[in-house]
Amino acid sequence: MKFYSTNNKLEKVSFREAVLKSLPEDNGLFFPEKIPVFDQSFIKKINSLSLNEIAFHVLSPFCTLDIPRGMLEQIIADTFVFDIPVVQVEDKVNCLELFHGPTMAFKDVGARFLARVLSSFKEYDDQETTILVATSGDTGGAVASGFYNQPGINVVILYPKGKVTPLQERQMTTLGGNIRAFEVAGDFDDCQSMVKQAFLDTELKDQNLSSANSINVARWLPQSVYYYVPFMSRGFVENLVFSVPSGNFGNVTSGMLAKTMGLPIRRFIASTNVNDVVPRYLKDGKYQPRETITTISNAMDVSKPSNISRLQELHSNSFESITKETTGFVLNDHDTRTIMRQCYDHNKYVLDPHTAIAYAGLKSGLQEAEEGFFIGTAHHSKFLDVVNSALGTTIDLPEKTSYLFEKDKESTNISSDYQAFKDLLMA
Repeated sequence: MKFYSTNNKLEKVSFREAVLKSLPEDNGLFFPEKIPVFDQSFIKKINSLSLNEIAFHVLSPFCTLDIPRGMLEQIIADTFVFDIPVVQVEDKVNCLELFHGPTMAFKDVGARFLARVLSSFKEYDDQETTILVATSGDTGGAVASGFYNQPGINVVILYPKGKVTPLQERQMTTLGGNIRAFEVAGDFDDCQSMVKQAFLDTELKDQNLSSANSINVARWLPQSVYYYVPFMSRGFVENLVFSVPSGNFGNVTSGMLAKTMGLPIRRFIASTNVNDVVPRYLKDGKYQPRETITTISNAMDVSKPSNISRLQELHSNSFESITKETTGFVLNDHDTRTIMRQCYDHNKYVLDPHTAIAYAGLKSGLQEAEEGFFIGTAHHSKFLDVVNSALGTTIDLPEKTSYLFEKDKESTNISSDYQAFKDLLMA
């Protein structure tokens, strides 16, 4: 399997090269030259397979030329080590809970897979690699956890100062060791821009840079696996709808990848906060980023989502195809709080602000013949101030995270000036 840039289909690289480079030199995103389509016999026996068996079947076509079968099986076994339960919240309204990993966020899946893929490559390479990652909240903690003490790998995390929750910040600033965190005076788009610029900077080639954002195919591809989970209990059905909290649009496009490979998902709802560049695009076909707005659902405070190019590529750049299976949904902070309170009062189910938007998007768009799944992207305890305020309750931090506030925070304040960041990387 080769991968091409979404800006240039002629120049192709291997899976290994795509993972290590992260970003093509033309500033596109790597995309598989051919998406395998499974025959219906595989789809129809999903309910008799384990998640690891499904993951191997899904991921092996993309990477077995670069990763031996036994090693890929071990990487998958080390990645999917926590539960991914389906919880019924209301009749035909279910949450696919992806927050049972070590940092209580859906990004634990992609980060763990990428970390282990890179470590497998390091067995044949004695050069150190520096992982650059921009985060609006959860990615940083997941990457820090996934790569902590991985030999030959250093991690540099950029996050917007004052725009992540206290727990999110602690998860990426208290490990030390091979993890460095930078507080950027700006927003997520500034952080992402600095990371992309570093990959295109020829003067940094000897730094062996790679990325753990969803721009990296090894972060993006494994996220498609958990969309198979509801089918493991329901078998071959064709009426399932997924509402996905969407910021950089890696998660929802990985679901679209699963559908393209043959998973009979009916359609998607891309649920966002007021940073609504993609919902607006889905209405008129015009991609017009605006200035990022700070919200209580900070992981979706993205005005220039990188994965828009993969969204278009998955549909052969057909706007008609995109809108046939995808609708947008937008919710402001006030209504997000209202939805959180209503869900708690009616169902005794606690939503974080991102999952709340997906829940509202599903409720607003689910049709009578459909069964819906909203993606639970983060545990509510990561946003306790917002949750307690919205619900009028006092929920405490779980024991497995409260200890982080007893550790020293280690971070460096920097401006959003690229040259200053570059100087620190080269120091």
